Amino acid sequence: MILHTREVPPRVRYALEQAGVHPLLAQLLAARGVRSAEEMDDGLARLLPPETLRGAAEAGRLLADTIAARQRICVVADYDCDGATACAVALRGLALLGAAPGSLGYVVPDRAVHGYGLTPAIVDLACSAGGEGGGGGAGGAGGGQGRPDLLVTVDNGIASHAGVAHARSLGLAVLVTDHHLSAAGQPLPAADVIVNPNQPDCGFASKAIAGVGVMFYVLLATRAELRRRGAFETALQPRLDALLDLVALGTVADVVKLDANNRRLVAQGLKRIRSGRMQPGVAALFRVAGRDPNRAAGFDFGFALGPRINAAGRLADMTLGIECLLTDDAARATELAAQLDAINRERRDVEAGMREQAESLLASWWTEAESATVPPAVVLFDESFHEGVVGIVAGRVKDRAHRPTFVFARGANGQLKGSGRSIPGFHLRDALDLVAKRHPALLLRFGGHAMAAGCTLQDGGVPAFESALVQVAAEWLDAATLQRTLRTDGPLALEWFNAETVALLDAQVWGQGFEAPVFCDEVQVLQQRLVGEKHLKLKLRHAGQERDAIWFGRAEPLPERVRLAYRLGLDEWNGRQRVQMLVEAAPDTPTT
Repeated sequence: MILHTREVPPRVRYALEQAGVHPLLAQLLAARGVRSAEEMDDGLARLLPPETLRGAAEAGRLLADTIAARQRICVVADYDCDGATACAVALRGLALLGAAPGSLGYVVPDRAVHGYGLTPAIVDLACSAGGEGGGGGAGGAGGGQGRPDLLVTVDNGIASHAGVAHARSLGLAVLVTDHHLSAAGQPLPAADVIVNPNQPDCGFASKAIAGVGVMFYVLLATRAELRRRGAFETALQPRLDALLDLVALGTVADVVKLDANNRRLVAQGLKRIRSGRMQPGVAALFRVAGRDPNRAAGFDFGFALGPRINAAGRLADMTLGIECLLTDDAARATELAAQLDAINRERRDVEAGMREQAESLLASWWTEAESATVPPAVVLFDESFHEGVVGIVAGRVKDRAHRPTFVFARGANGQLKGSGRSIPGFHLRDALDLVAKRHPALLLRFGGHAMAAGCTLQDGGVPAFESALVQVAAEWLDAATLQRTLRTDGPLALEWFNAETVALLDAQVWGQGFEAPVFCDEVQVLQQRLVGEKHLKLKLRHAGQERDAIWFGRAEPLPERVRLAYRLGLDEWNGRQRVQMLVEAAPDTPTT
């Protein structure tokens, strides 16, 4: 691994300091492209205006008309955390904006039965269920009464040509809200309205907004339309900021780039949670995860709450996750959160078994010492793999091999469902698009983003897909891109190694595209021992001071002198707090 130190524009750093930004924070922000203190203003007034999001105003008019006519609305959700939070935001927001009692419902596909998006089968489920009943293997549904007049997709729909056409043929109106990329050169589905920052001719500056963020913006536009119609005065309008805890959770869990607008959405959600203002389901998820909402951070969304919501869609029924986020009954929320926690434990067990199998398949033709022989892309399939966790396993293998990775499992219909994760410099969805153009009959379906994508193959299609993906990777990736690199913020000055710095950094919003600070220093290893059989506990000498450190997931000992990349954290024990180094990596060739 190569450790690369971020460049810090000195003039920008100085300007930030002069504007009152803490000196260390000024360094970190300047290195991440922040050019002025105004960019760090996370106030709601600084959010991008809804009128710049193409289709939002039209969506607002459609929803306002539907609400005024007391017609029925069915939200078509997705089975990941972004889709679940977007569904909860839609239903809670539309209720706040005046949707009639009993007029709101939702359906969510079963991953194994319906596949992804607004399919004709999901349209039929929405019509037959009327938004009533339970989920299970046939897909989840909840709330509402009777056949819907309007379908609203959240976090899906941009590629659902057949489903949209089927809904329209039945006389249903369709509003698509999505953030995924559409197929290059293909027309958009014939929905009544489409809201997607990545559709052609959309000038919305935040192309990385998550599906839950898109739905939140649609609600803002709907409120503006209702206000224009005189439904309420500005001073008395519904407070949609009450939904920002859900927006923040879905945004971080979907691992979208945290551009300035996304950071504001997440920051506002975190502020609400830290002050105790959150949905009962969010509070319950913090409890079962053993996390303190008073000190909530993006890390909690990505590694504690998000996985528990996602586990429902992977191994059970996402209705559980959505109902947890929708209920206003604290006892019910606690019950549902406990179920989600149990499912997540099962998910971890399944994932661990799959990861061992994947590692075994990988080890059959690759070892760390022979990494030069690794193909530029990795494709794995085993009959025992579970469809619900292939994405997680793909991410783990990608981290180990530092290669674009696809992992496939057999779906209930016999087709092979694959999930991929990529490395910087390789746009996975564009790669799938090129594979589809070169081999028109190979991919039954595909979609996704630069760093994560999915596709479906016919039985027996893995070898051909592997060959095609490896060919694209060989053309697009060079030796430098295939070299694992970690960007660091360089050495940490002795004056900043304290609990106050940890609190300062924890109060910021970090995430995809705006990574948390990682420092790099040479240290002397004084003591090292294994804890929990797989974590390396260290006593180090750093800048003349003794430090505690831990390297999670590392069992191999370190040399006496080594350069380490690390984050700062607090180790709490018996009511006492100590700053410790959370080791991330070390170069392949330690310093001596």
